[in-house]
Amino acid sequence: MAKYDVAIIGSGPGGYVAAIRAGELGLKTVVVEKDPFLGGTCLHVGCIPTKTLLHHADVYDHFKNGAELGFEVSGLKVNWANVMARKTKIVNKHAKGIEFLFKKNKVEFVQGRGRYEGPGKISVEKDGKKTTIEASNILMVSGSEARSLPGIDPDHKAILTNRSILELPAIPKTLIVVGAGAVGVEFASIYNSFGTQVTILEALPRVVPVEDEEISAELDKSFRKKNIQIQTSCKVESVKKDAKGVTVTFTDKDGKKQTLQAEKLLLAVGRMPMTENCGLEKSKAKLERGFVHVGENMETAEKGLYAIGDIVAGMPQLAHAAMMEGIIAVTHIAGKPTQQIRKDRIPNATYCEPQIGSIGLTEKQAKEAGYQVKVGKFPFVGNSKATILGNHGGFIKVVSEEKYGEVLGIHIIGPLATEILAEAAAVLNLEGTIDDLMNMVHAHPTVWEAMGDAFASVRGLQINV
Repeated sequence: MAKYDVAIIGSGPGGYVAAIRAGELGLKTVVVEKDPFLGGTCLHVGCIPTKTLLHHADVYDHFKNGAELGFEVSGLKVNWANVMARKTKIVNKHAKGIEFLFKKNKVEFVQGRGRYEGPGKISVEKDGKKTTIEASNILMVSGSEARSLPGIDPDHKAILTNRSILELPAIPKTLIVVGAGAVGVEFASIYNSFGTQVTILEALPRVVPVEDEEISAELDKSFRKKNIQIQTSCKVESVKKDAKGVTVTFTDKDGKKQTLQAEKLLLAVGRMPMTENCGLEKSKAKLERGFVHVGENMETAEKGLYAIGDIVAGMPQLAHAAMMEGIIAVTHIAGKPTQQIRKDRIPNATYCEPQIGSIGLTEKQAKEAGYQVKVGKFPFVGNSKATILGNHGGFIKVVSEEKYGEVLGIHIIGPLATEILAEAAAVLNLEGTIDDLMNMVHAHPTVWEAMGDAFASVRGLQINV
């Protein structure tokens, strides 16, 4: 039995980042992963392949509008096999990159299903054989899987999850997406660009419901212009497979029953933590609906047992959140000072078209928290680089505290929203004010400089609109 400083169960973004940082801090580290490859859901069937397809869809949109850009394009068609091959190539490249970083930082990798067996011990099962690993600290990063709806079981042919939709042999002519969160709207955007007739069914009153209400309204408007059909405040009653694909029966917002038929259906109704059969029942860790409660250093109620990522109660299920949580956990294990991660300082990035980027409080949340709120808004139609890109829809919305100008939240929908979000994250983490940002020189011409106008708009001093 080997003795490690830290044993990590799961090699997703939280797990592999934690492992690399642990190695950098001189901790003897082992990662246990059930799959024969490293990277977890995000790299193999989540963030990376999805964003690859979104990039391909964006390029395709540019070709379709080539005449406006001065290019004569004829006979344009999608080679779907090549699109999928490039997606796989990118995923494999980065999986190999993680392997290299593990070797560089002396992180060991053991394949098998890891299970907590009590303080300082985990078991690893592979091909019916069990081995035991001893470690002073154990980090649980078991991740999440797609939720379903009662009575609706994915068959990965007609009824799809985020995994199976990434392996479609051809572009479907019609697609129903159940759920208008980040996963739902991203896939709706991808397949709409490739010519699929997409319909979104959402149980809540608006699309991307975690975002500021004005962002939701703008995305709804943009999607409808692209001929994406949207039904909100509706309840899916049943899904039946037939020779043509699937037939969905749902109750609309007026209480009327309707049916829709499509080749494929994507279930995008959220994700559930994979903590069952992980051995946590043998610990003092507190679980709630499968989610694990942790302290500020990501340690559970069981000393020496940590949890990060999608299984953590009260935290967003985001790869970048898991990464920082992992860094905090192993830094604490190494006996070095850490800084608590704040939920309201974790950015959201949604890569549909138009893109969405946000951080901090929405206008409604700020008011409910008791702030005297002052809001500014700047439309991308006033930004010259957005016009050059032919993508000047959307806006930046700044939510601030009225008296001192503290920035409380920034919400973006439009070109490169997920990239210019970087300034917004820096501002909130450094507790900047409207005046700090108004006095910052933003390069021209950039999409980024719209941030300067957005901050100035809180004072009514924006230049370009």
